[in-house]
Amino acid sequence: MFARVKTSGQYQYLQIVQNRREGTKTIQRVVATIGRMDQIQQKGEIENLVRSLSRYSEKVLLVLSGKSDDIKADAKKIGPALICERLWKELGIGKIIRRLLAERKFGFDVERAIFLTVLHRLFVSGSDRSCDRWQRDYVIDGSDALSLHHLYRAMAFLGEEMEDQKDRTPFAPRCMKDLIEEDLFLERRDLFSGLDCVFFDTTSIYFEGEGGETIGELGHPKDHRPDLRQMVVGIILDDHGQPVCSEMWPGNTTDVTTLVPVIKRLRSRFAIGRICVVSDRGMISAETLAYLEEEKISYILGTRMRRSKEVKEEVLARAGRYREVHPEGVSAKDPSPLKVKEVIVDGNRYIVCLNEKQARKDAVDRQAIIDSLREKLKSSPKSLVGNKGYRKYLKMEKDTVSVNPDKIEEEARYDGKWVLKTNTALAAEQVALKYKELWQVEQVFRDMKSVLDTRPIFHKRDETIRGHVFCSFLALVIRKELDYKLESAGHCFEWADIKQDLKALQEITIEDRGKTLVIRSQCHGTCGKVFQAVGVATPPTIREVT
Repeated sequence: MFARVKTSGQYQYLQIVQNRREGTKTIQRVVATIGRMDQIQQKGEIENLVRSLSRYSEKVLLVLSGKSDDIKADAKKIGPALICERLWKELGIGKIIRRLLAERKFGFDVERAIFLTVLHRLFVSGSDRSCDRWQRDYVIDGSDALSLHHLYRAMAFLGEEMEDQKDRTPFAPRCMKDLIEEDLFLERRDLFSGLDCVFFDTTSIYFEGEGGETIGELGHPKDHRPDLRQMVVGIILDDHGQPVCSEMWPGNTTDVTTLVPVIKRLRSRFAIGRICVVSDRGMISAETLAYLEEEKISYILGTRMRRSKEVKEEVLARAGRYREVHPEGVSAKDPSPLKVKEVIVDGNRYIVCLNEKQARKDAVDRQAIIDSLREKLKSSPKSLVGNKGYRKYLKMEKDTVSVNPDKIEEEARYDGKWVLKTNTALAAEQVALKYKELWQVEQVFRDMKSVLDTRPIFHKRDETIRGHVFCSFLALVIRKELDYKLESAGHCFEWADIKQDLKALQEITIEDRGKTLVIRSQCHGTCGKVFQAVGVATPPTIREVT
């Protein structure tokens, strides 16, 4: 919607107009005619104008045109900053950053620059380059004087190396962002008593350009872009799904080499005694397991079923009775798709997990592949050898290619299954449930990549790159805290809906002859409930600014 001045005869009229699509054409519909411009501009009429506009101002960038020089209007979004500012303060992030900046002189407000960058990551998919232009449409305290180079300098501050490198890893230095993570953990320690259980996973993020000074390297990316330099990002979550810290390494760092340094650093940084590490199958190595056993660290680790000889030949071959897994709050009388059984092989404890629904799907999907394969074999069998999805089901003998029933049978052994290795004393059902919580980490990475648009990275300096990724980490902290408050209030909303509804909340500032009035659009969708859950009062519908 927008406002326009329409000339009719000798008078001009102020109208509220809505654009709508009809096929390939854009049609304008007059929602309301506010009144004659000459009458509106008379003394005292601005209040009537505001009352009329307040009914139509949601999702509107108000553009007043015409010959009047007396009335000025400006519309800005207020929802995102109001909500995130409250969470930012409650978590203590701003206070922590300002404390670290106490002896530093930058010539601009670094804390505000970081907040602006984090807010941009949460609500807009786009490059850092657009952030300073984006902010012009929003009300964000303390951001008016900030420009793009301020944001880059703020990110460089977050990623700069510290003099004290006692907790560095072989792959990465200790940086300013580490102090923020540690202080943030201490701020929350009254709510989260410790890190009895931590979830750890990694992903790769690629660069457009050189990939920094040392951090960007060619490797084996999970983004399937081997042609681009990349970095490895690891995130640790606590029992409550709240991000604790982030780790970053050059892109040629393998997963199996990261877990031990991360655990050592984690225990030192956060003064952790007892800990249980939950991680995916890519982290298992003989060295990793030896370290965990030696340090008496509990673990729940996924295994590579098809690559582990012990799992293939011993664990999956053992007979045993599956037991249903029932999460807390779910009645034992309700059937569960997840079942587990325990298998001990040479003192090693394994938990075999079976999802019967997934098993049926795997069988159907495989049969569809086999049916397609048999059809294609009739015409061009040799061309199928290079197809990875088909090749594992083929038997090649001299010049003949055929479907191998033994391979089909072998693959069926894995339907709906995954195998965990653990040294904990937890019941098999609890082990499976703990590992399922690791999917929270995978969701975090999906958020980092798609929702927060962390990749690709265009920065050239290592410290700026580290700061760039850490701003996404802080955005995740805010997002998870909002999720927690909404869940506590009994709400379950899609993030896309929350973003849309918060961005739709606007304030329109109208100035006329020295008087300034501000009108607020209506709260729609999830907006009101989000404000209530966070404990933020919505601004008044109409207020006068003196």
